[in-house]
Amino acid sequence: MKNTLIVLRSFENSVERYLAELEQFEMEQLHRKTDEEEWSIGQMYMHLIQSALFMHLPNIKQCLVHSEPSENLNKGKTELGEIVFEQEQFPAIRIKVPASPQYTPKAPENMEQLVGGLHQVIEGMREMEAVLRPSPATDKVIHPRLGALDAQEWFLLIEMHYRHHFLQLDRLKMELDHEDFQIC
Repeated sequence: MKNTLIVLRSFENSVERYLAELEQFEMEQLHRKTDEEEWSIGQMYMHLIQSALFMHLPNIKQCLVHSEPSENLNKGKTELGEIVFEQEQFPAIRIKVPASPQYTPKAPENMEQLVGGLHQVIEGMREMEAVLRPSPATDKVIHPRLGALDAQEWFLLIEMHYRHHFLQLDRLKMELDHEDFQIC
């Protein structure tokens, strides 16, 4: 397993890139969808922020609680989970999830929401890294596709998730550029 401080630094670098990329966009561009099936760039940012704040970071905390013996303690990862953690990255494939109110992110209200959200995730990651270092034993929480993950794996997952979405960001930017070119 990777050193949590190295993971944190890599994550911070990813967020720095996301923040720098944000400076290139107007709100209209962050809301624009090139296809009804596709998320806008703003929705992708909201997905990154919300998944970290409302799923990944809380699951790290849940793993560290140690309230009662967890039934997930002896459960393992799925085949995909094993591959992802062995390679320390998601496969470079698009994952399509059907649109739904609970999964499809809302468009951002303003730029400050995105910048503030990314900074909030960084703070959460820094807090968790400080707690993870002295905590070798943890419970596990089930990820819907990857299986039972411990606190350090959930921590690494956040960093991998942010890196993985650079592929989507680059694709959406290219589609946006192509669309802007056709309008001119």
